[in-house]
Amino acid sequence: MNQQKFDSDIIVVGGGHAGLTQSLLLAQSGFKVICVDRDDYSKADYQLKDARTTAISYGSHILMKEAGVWGDLVENACPIKSIDILDGQSPTLLNFASKEMEEDTKDNNVSFGWIIDNFIIHQTLQGALEKHPNAIHMSGQSVADYQDNNNHMQVMLSNERSLKTSLVIGADGRQSFTREWMNVGAKEWSYDQQAIVTIVTHQNDHQNIAVEHFRPQGPLAILPMLKNDKEENRSALVWTQHGKNTQTMLNCSEDTFVTALNTIFPSFYGQVTKIGKRASYPLNFVHAYNYIKPRMVLIADAAHGIHPIAGQGLNLGLRDVKALSDILKTAQSNHQDIGSLDVLTRYQTARRTDNMAMAIATDVLNKLFSNNIMPVKLVRKIGLKIVGKINPAKKFFMRQAMGSSQR
Repeated sequence: MNQQKFDSDIIVVGGGHAGLTQSLLLAQSGFKVICVDRDDYSKADYQLKDARTTAISYGSHILMKEAGVWGDLVENACPIKSIDILDGQSPTLLNFASKEMEEDTKDNNVSFGWIIDNFIIHQTLQGALEKHPNAIHMSGQSVADYQDNNNHMQVMLSNERSLKTSLVIGADGRQSFTREWMNVGAKEWSYDQQAIVTIVTHQNDHQNIAVEHFRPQGPLAILPMLKNDKEENRSALVWTQHGKNTQTMLNCSEDTFVTALNTIFPSFYGQVTKIGKRASYPLNFVHAYNYIKPRMVLIADAAHGIHPIAGQGLNLGLRDVKALSDILKTAQSNHQDIGSLDVLTRYQTARRTDNMAMAIATDVLNKLFSNNIMPVKLVRKIGLKIVGKINPAKKFFMRQAMGSSQR
């Protein structure tokens, strides 16, 4: 690559978890990379910037090892050793235990995944990227426009600077400007739901159990976290509410919110005693009809945004990151143009089926479990019990939860 002509081999637009991981892996592969990040974390405390947590699946932790950051992340990560699935007022209908996967993974201490604070993931990835000699992290900058010049892309930034690159990777989220500029179209709809997220403190140890409680009002996910400095038992909460109910629960007093949680929390947690800062996020579906154009490619939420019911959104995006990294590295080794449609089509072919399958599955799960129609309730309860009794079926769903199976 002629560096006198191009500012970088690749420009990654978006500094979220997927964009930073993509930038880091490509830099480690020898590409000159610029990551354009609209957020400026130097101007705000990480914890105040984002109070959410993220579930890193077993499959994604392997990618984080490849990126060289897992050692720093695991110190602040709480493992998920068991998953309980509940439906309405019924007792636990299905339990996944990670020890059942020890033979499959050849790992005697296997976990389904780990819960980590968002700010820790971002801080770790950003720190690693900024130390890499092949990478430049431009924070506090956004893309104003693109220009296709056949043999390169011109990227115009908000500060009026212009950059030349051989390939643009759009990792700029569900409202992707890059996807809009590419004019590839997308299937989109709103779920008319909001996810209320917070961190709760409870009396008893969570025993590294994650709970997915399917309720007519929307699913409730309770995810284990490490204890805080006060040695308090904590879990992350993702409480999906239909649009009309969200503001009530978001704006009510802490006592009212805690009382509501105590009516639906599994008894083994004991009493919920307090909550952290509450935030809400609208839930929608988006899937681009095409991920690619010459010299442009979409990854993660810019290509596909799914319902969080299975907690697989980021992990699905990281599978994009892994596939694209491998394909571009191979193309580089074979002296191929990394921005050509021939190369980028390999990525789209590798990822589209997996992404569509997960998008459809999460959409169907949300519709199946977010209702109270008696025949549907009966069918899903029977279905869950059958899955629990048929070992190959149960193993299939456990592999999906671990992100160790792609379809």
